[in-house]
Amino acid sequence: MSTCHACGAGVASGAAYCGSCGARQAESGAQPKRLSSRIFEYVPNPHIEKRKARPPKKTHNLNPTPGALARFNAWLGVKITSGVGTMWCAYGFAALALISLPDAIHQGRAATIAWIAQTFLQLVLLSIIMVGQKVEGAASENRAIDTYKDAEALLSEVIEIQKHLLAQDASLQKLIDALAAKAPAAPPGA
Repeated sequence: MSTCHACGAGVASGAAYCGSCGARQAESGAQPKRLSSRIFEYVPNPHIEKRKARPPKKTHNLNPTPGALARFNAWLGVKITSGVGTMWCAYGFAALALISLPDAIHQGRAATIAWIAQTFLQLVLLSIIMVGQKVEGAASENRAIDTYKDAEALLSEVIEIQKHLLAQDASLQKLIDALAAKAPAAPPGA
């Protein structure tokens, strides 16, 4: 039977931890370790440094594959999509579709229904849907940026909490050392 170096309670021979205070016990023949002033070692997640070096990409910053033709195709696609995805384009398509409406009406009900489904709805709804997607995409991108900024703020707060805890650990270690210096030594073999 030996004694715990932290609280002085009796500890069974070979026990790894004190049954009274839970302190880790030194291996047999080894000197008991002084309590560390750091009870926790902070290891930052490696993704944090990668994320700081590469902020989130915005849709307009995404680059296509390299090459002049690929860049031109991407530029042209964005320009056409931007043009077709406007309400002015939807109004223009509606006017264009209305030009053929009198002919569809004269051909009868089936032709009129086909005109509505195949001409008017397809032309006009295409632009309107693209406008809605553009608005939703912008809102989604703004939410993603806000989420990123929130995560940055939380990370900063967590780092401050870690510093606070380290300062508390140091203060507690000073108190433990002061108490250990004032405590009477346990008699040998007790």
